[in-house]
Amino acid sequence: MARKKLNCWEYMKCGREPGGEKADELGICPAAADSSFNGLNRGKNAGRICWAVAGTFCGGEIQGSFADKRKSCMRCNFFKQIREEEGTANSDTKFLKFISENAKTSFLNQLTCKVMKAGERFITQGESGEEAYIIQSGTCLSIVEKDGDMHPVSHRGKGDIVGITAVLTGEPRNAHVEAETAMRLWVMNRKHLENISENDPEMLNFLTEIVASQFDSKRPVADRLIGKYIATEIIGRGGYSIVYKGIHATLNMPVAIKMMRHDLVMNSDFLSNFRNEAKIIARLNHENIINVHDVEERFRTVFIIMEHLEGESLKEVLERLQTIPPMLAADFLIQICSGLEYAHRQGIIHRDINTMNIFVRPDDRLKIIDFGLACPAGTDDFLMGGAFAYLAPELFDGEPADQRSDIYALGITAYEMLTGKRPYPEDNASALIKMHRTQDIPDPGREVPNLPEALRKFIIRACRRDPAERYQSVAEAAEELRPLTRKSDSAHKQIFSEKRNMATLFLLYKDGQQQALSRVLEEFSTKIRELEIDLKTADFKDL
Repeated sequence: MARKKLNCWEYMKCGREPGGEKADELGICPAAADSSFNGLNRGKNAGRICWAVAGTFCGGEIQGSFADKRKSCMRCNFFKQIREEEGTANSDTKFLKFISENAKTSFLNQLTCKVMKAGERFITQGESGEEAYIIQSGTCLSIVEKDGDMHPVSHRGKGDIVGITAVLTGEPRNAHVEAETAMRLWVMNRKHLENISENDPEMLNFLTEIVASQFDSKRPVADRLIGKYIATEIIGRGGYSIVYKGIHATLNMPVAIKMMRHDLVMNSDFLSNFRNEAKIIARLNHENIINVHDVEERFRTVFIIMEHLEGESLKEVLERLQTIPPMLAADFLIQICSGLEYAHRQGIIHRDINTMNIFVRPDDRLKIIDFGLACPAGTDDFLMGGAFAYLAPELFDGEPADQRSDIYALGITAYEMLTGKRPYPEDNASALIKMHRTQDIPDPGREVPNLPEALRKFIIRACRRDPAERYQSVAEAAEELRPLTRKSDSAHKQIFSEKRNMATLFLLYKDGQQQALSRVLEEFSTKIRELEIDLKTADFKDL
């Protein structure tokens, strides 16, 4: 039986775990609340990362930043233990686990060896990369330098490969790498990678998957120069892409940068679809459809440069509010219809309308996003993607996509907006498909008391199993809803006011300090109001 992997609080017995005896007094350990690490640090509540998180409790006192405590952490018995565990792990990132024993000797004999001392930096962020390193023994740490701070992002041990991203893509190094212990490394250069590309496609696929996973970090990422644009942080992830927040380097214009995952670039169908998405959106110009500014192809992948949107997806809105009030739902549906009608007039079917692909801005204006599956009317290759829960029944039978299949998906989306759930159970894919093909959706009027009849009729007709019984155009569907928007109450807009955060500040002072404190708070309050932030104060006696 495998030995249980301990979290830091279980090993140190500090009592700061969730529900621990000292959690109320000292607060929950920051390592217990951090979910941005993986690899070495996998474990309940990410509690194996105390070495990388500021504010942990060790040696009887609260620790400082990673930079302050790294030397003592490297000597910690707990850290040494998990480092040993990682060195023997059967991880899918282990390069030496991937190579068969027969091929390993001949491949490694082509490489030179390099020795590193503990504490030595052998990869520097921002430099060009001509070599990657396979770890023969020892461990190292990857550190992103950003805004003047050092952020540990990953840990690597025996069998791992580091530095492959720059060698494979030609992009500058995206992190520093420093030896934690003495290390022995095999050195792989560009020539070795070219030989792999020509002679071993499976190994190349493996290396490319490692690159793709490293770009998908939840930790801080180094700024990346993509042509005229600087990508600064990851703001979204999908099955085939990663979305960065960025700016135009000279115009200082905010943008979103959608990058195709490197491992999928090698699939010609995915690459064609990604390029097709950029071409499709670039020719669309409508207030309810996301705008594309540019396309960049570099670093062995494709980047779509789009307008940056503030807000959240309709899916996130529903997770927060459960349901959408009927009149606001009608307003939302009218906006979606407006964008879809425009796209349909251009001969484009979206094919993936769902709550994830509708974006709600703070002013309740909507944008249709993610045209990755969009196609000309009449295309029948729907199985390349799309959310099954929203797909029209005829598509499962191989019929081509047209306006009416988008209308069906919009009807399911409307049902979800108003009831807070989708009409069919989804725990079994084959059962879900069968229900789409053989059962009418439940009457939404039974789920929502006082549902306006126009909305009820819209959902039922949009979701008819027979396409001939649905609305035949989005314009026709919108007419069913338009009378409702004239009755809309502007007060409903308030539920989508911008989300706000709250910070708490405790000031402990003596009676004689009251007057001086009042002056400071008055100045502080003035500055706070200039930032349009609300300041609330309260007195707590006898602390």
